Amino acid sequence: MSVAGLPKKEANVLRGHEGAVLAARFNGDGNYCLSCGKDRTIRLWNPHRGIHIKTYKSHGRECMGYASDMPTSRSQTQHLCSTKNLYFVIVMLNMLAKLRPSICIRNKGRGQLDNSKLCSCGGDRQLFYWDVSTGRVIRKFRGHDSEVNSVKFNEYASVVVSAGYDRSLRAWDCRSHSTEPIQIIDTFSDSVMSVCLTKTEILAGSVDGTVRTFDIRIGRELSDDLGQPVNCISMSNDANCILASCLDSTLRLLDRSTGELLQEYKGHTCKSYKMDCCLTNTDAHVTSGSEDGFIFFWDLVDASVVSSFKAHASVVTSVSYHPKDDCMITASVDGTIRVWKT
Repeated sequence: MSVAGLPKKEANVLRGHEGAVLAARFNGDGNYCLSCGKDRTIRLWNPHRGIHIKTYKSHGRECMGYASDMPTSRSQTQHLCSTKNLYFVIVMLNMLAKLRPSICIRNKGRGQLDNSKLCSCGGDRQLFYWDVSTGRVIRKFRGHDSEVNSVKFNEYASVVVSAGYDRSLRAWDCRSHSTEPIQIIDTFSDSVMSVCLTKTEILAGSVDGTVRTFDIRIGRELSDDLGQPVNCISMSNDANCILASCLDSTLRLLDRSTGELLQEYKGHTCKSYKMDCCLTNTDAHVTSGSEDGFIFFWDLVDASVVSSFKAHASVVTSVSYHPKDDCMITASVDGTIRVWKT
C-alpha cells in the first residue's frame, strides 16, 4: 500500500453516544461496526452509510472493551493452563481506554462469518453475552474481582476469554449454563489490559510491562518484558508479529516466535489513556491514535511517520482498520466515531 492509499478523508461522523466513546470495531466482513462508551451502551452502526442500527443497554457502569530502549528479554515458565479443549483463534473486537470497555463479535468459525452474538465487558465486573438481532442478554458471566478490560471469542464462539484489572485472564464456556470460569490464569503482577487469541495460544498485555503467551497445548507460558506498562496489543494479519502500545508513547513490534524487538514507533502521545493500535490490512503500515486527537501512520519497516493528521477534538481512544478496503474508523473522548476513506 502506498501512502496515497491510506484513509485520510473523512467520510462519515457517527454520533449518538453521550460522553466519551471508548472503543469502536469493524465486524468480520467490515460492513458494520460496534462502539461502546462511558454512557454504558453498545451501539451497532453501518459506518459506510452513517446509520445507527441498534443500541444495547444492560451494563451498570461504563462498557469496557492496554518499553525500554534495550532489547526485550523472554522468559519461559511451565504453567498448568490446559483446559477442556480450548482451541483458540482471534475473532474480533477489543476496546478500552482510561475508562475500560470491550466488546467482541462472534465468528462462525473456519472463516465463515456469523455475527449473531456479541460479548461485552466493563466496569461492573461482568461479561454480557448478547443476541445481536434481539438485543437480549443471553448470559452474564461473573467472577472477576474488579473491572474487566478486554474480551475475545475463540474460533467456534464456544469460549470467550477476558482480561481484568484483577490481574487475571479468565475463560468462559458460552455453551454451558454455568456462569463460573472454566479456566483462570493469574500469573500477572498488575492489571491485564488486552488479550488476543490464536488457534492454540492466548496472548495478553499487562501494566506490569509484559506481553505473555500461554500455549494451551503444552501448558507453557512465555513472558516478554518490555519495561513499560502495556495498555494494548494487536497481532499482524500474518500472525507473525505482536504490536504493543506502551505508556511511554512508544509502540513496539515483537517477533511472536522469538520475542525479539523488531521495531519501535514514536511521535504520538500515549501517557495516561489506553489507546488502540493496529496494522493496516496489508501489514505495510502501523497506525495508532494520540492523546492530542491526531492519527499517526508509520512505515512498518523503517518506523518513519508517513502520515499524521488531526482527527478528533480530544483523545483518540480507538482505531480499527477495515479487513479488506482502505478504510478506518476511529473513536474519541469527544463523543464521536469517524469513518475515514481514501
